[in-house]
Amino acid sequence: MRVLWFFPTGGDERYLGTAVGRRAATFEYLKQIATALDSLGYEGALLPTGTGCEEAWVTATALMAVTQRLKFLVAMRPAVMTPAQAARMASTFDRLSAGRLLINVVTGSGKEGYAAEGIPIDYAQRYAVTDEFLTIWRRLMEDGTADFSGEHLQIHGGTNPFAPVQKPYPPLWFGGSSEEGIRVGAKHADVYLTWGEPPAMVAEKIAQVKQKAAHFGRGVRFGIRLHVVVRETESAAWNAANDLIKSLDAETITKAQATMQSRDSEGQRRMMALHKGNQDNLVVSPNLWAGLGLVRAGAGTALVGSPQQIVDRMQEYADLGIDTFILSGYPHLEEAYTFAELVFPLLPLAHNPQTASQAAVPQAAFLANHTASRS
Repeated sequence: MRVLWFFPTGGDERYLGTAVGRRAATFEYLKQIATALDSLGYEGALLPTGTGCEEAWVTATALMAVTQRLKFLVAMRPAVMTPAQAARMASTFDRLSAGRLLINVVTGSGKEGYAAEGIPIDYAQRYAVTDEFLTIWRRLMEDGTADFSGEHLQIHGGTNPFAPVQKPYPPLWFGGSSEEGIRVGAKHADVYLTWGEPPAMVAEKIAQVKQKAAHFGRGVRFGIRLHVVVRETESAAWNAANDLIKSLDAETITKAQATMQSRDSEGQRRMMALHKGNQDNLVVSPNLWAGLGLVRAGAGTALVGSPQQIVDRMQEYADLGIDTFILSGYPHLEEAYTFAELVFPLLPLAHNPQTASQAAVPQAAFLANHTASRS
């Protein structure tokens, strides 16, 4: 298994729906998370993209300079960037970081988002544009040159003279639950990502992607994006999970659900269908909790339980073909330590994290400093 974490570049929270315990996404805070992930042995971390968070490439470049091993999963947006510019950015980052770039292909999740970015193409054409974009980008990264004339994109005499460290290029990660999204992901992606749906739904999606990938003569790896609430006992974990949403009121939930409902996203629709906005229907599979999805767009489920329960649930996904887990927890700094200390020793990890005893010293130092700063 490979385990990555998440950078809260839009700000961090202790409880959803309240300013209590909220933290700004300052460079100092993000640097604390980056150095913690690097020392604890996480393989990498995802940086989100969009108007609600700091720009991912700039942030990743700054954090790359304060880490040694951590990989950065950074968004490449076909409708926002040109393929030649994106190729140069990817090659440069990969070279300067000594091969620590992972690329998350993001098509966008709503017409309103396209309008807010000033994107001229029709939102319905996003996957067609993405297909052409990735065709050009892959040629530039592999061959250093590209000529292409498509329905949406054209390039003539395109060059990328500075080759990336990773061959043929930094891995492409892609998530899309619609039929067209799955087709484009199967055609281009190295790692197909799904949000944390119940295992039966994930199995169905994996089968669809594999079938499409075989049509293109390709193989694809699979990853899953989940939150996690782990404590030494199951009861403590569920108490912590319920604390995360204890400040949410009906008005806040209704407003958030309406906003998410307006998005033209099959993945978001599938997330919302798990709970249907009902606070009494949040456990959607053993140890899989949809409470965060009441107000959080995108990935809205969390694994909740004791360390062994979390490992058992992760193994269920691994048995389906998932080899990579992108996890997060609120607040992200403390929960990164908690997961590493309680769960890393029980997992068959592809990378080599520190042991809990080694990680305890930096955590103790953080807690001491954090307590002092608030006193």
